[in-house]
Amino acid sequence: MRKYEHSVLLDPEKCTGCTTCLRHCPTEAIRIKNGRATINSDRCIDCGACIRYCPQGAKRAVTSSLSDMDRFKWKIALPAPTLYGQFDNLEDVDYVLNGLLKIGFDDVFEVSKAAELVSAYTRLYLQTDGIKKPAISSACPVILRLIALRFPSLEEHVVHMLPPMEIAARLAKEEALKKHPELSPEDIGVCFITPCPAKVSYVKNGFAGYKSMVDEVVPINDIYFLLIGEMHKLENMDNLSESGRIGIGWARSGGEATAIFNEDYLAADGIENVIHVLDQVENGNIPPLEFIELNACTGGCVGGVLSMQNPFIAKARLQTLRRYMPISQNSLPKDTSYIPADYLFEELPEYQSISKLGNTIAESMRMMADIQSFKATLPGIDCGSCGAPTCRAFAEDVIKKTACPEDCRLKDVWHQDGCKDKEV
Repeated sequence: MRKYEHSVLLDPEKCTGCTTCLRHCPTEAIRIKNGRATINSDRCIDCGACIRYCPQGAKRAVTSSLSDMDRFKWKIALPAPTLYGQFDNLEDVDYVLNGLLKIGFDDVFEVSKAAELVSAYTRLYLQTDGIKKPAISSACPVILRLIALRFPSLEEHVVHMLPPMEIAARLAKEEALKKHPELSPEDIGVCFITPCPAKVSYVKNGFAGYKSMVDEVVPINDIYFLLIGEMHKLENMDNLSESGRIGIGWARSGGEATAIFNEDYLAADGIENVIHVLDQVENGNIPPLEFIELNACTGGCVGGVLSMQNPFIAKARLQTLRRYMPISQNSLPKDTSYIPADYLFEELPEYQSISKLGNTIAESMRMMADIQSFKATLPGIDCGSCGAPTCRAFAEDVIKKTACPEDCRLKDVWHQDGCKDKEV
């Protein structure tokens, strides 16, 4: 199995071992060892929660810079819809698109345009016989990795549609080759302007065996001040926008789901809420639904850790901006009855489930029994002093021999003082 390349990294020099990240990691990928945090790459889903909550700034996203695009003759920017919500009093997205040309790009292709096409094809997908309902959106790479690692039984529910970013990259390159036949495919570079580190990981690793068509990923907060400076200088603008309310709406939670034009949907955002929803789906405790949209970031992509603005303010700005836009500028021909193969993927990437303990069922059952037995001897207060986020996680570490029983600082004191029978 190919090693997964992550975009979230730890700077050990800045880490103080404060356990803040330990408590906020949704997959329990972080441990504190020798006074410093460590990240288990097999568990990390690149959600960016540790970046958001680390008070020392010891977690960071490894991204590209604008200069990385200099190796290409023709440079195309792919702005995420979230980018439009970063600017106060923005009345026309063409200010942003023309600004991107001013900071060094030769062309722009809106991801929101591709999002409208994906929305149209998703409506067609949901009419396909034999698909597992509720269908779960494949747009957020954090959700796909979370499902593969923690909820593998739900993989058959995932919509086998490539995300708008990937579709936009392919369409942008095809369009550039048609407009500029003197260029070769190697001359054209595509740069996605991202609100989150998970998209960086997506590009690094490719998807389901396919190399991403995106060449570089630059965070919104890296180009924000450069871009806004050029936007303020604009006097004349070209009409570049080719998307409407549906495409822009993908930046916020519920935007993708409402675009399927079916009321039988659920939209959840924030990684803890997402995990709760997936638990309910796995246990069959949800009403009959057609579609589920899940976003790891609070508020949707507007809540990405690499954005500049408060997600709720960005969402409000997008609401205002959308009022003056057409519903959509991209639709399918009325006689469309199938989804092009290059919009689809065959199967999800293969990851080892984090719930797997042993190599065989018998070994896993024995280890589970050992974990429960050892956990019963622990205080059960999830204090984190052992370096694990919970007593259950620590017990698993001990049984897997990645931690020592003595790492629990309270275990002996707890039993000696009779604390176990007292309220804490």
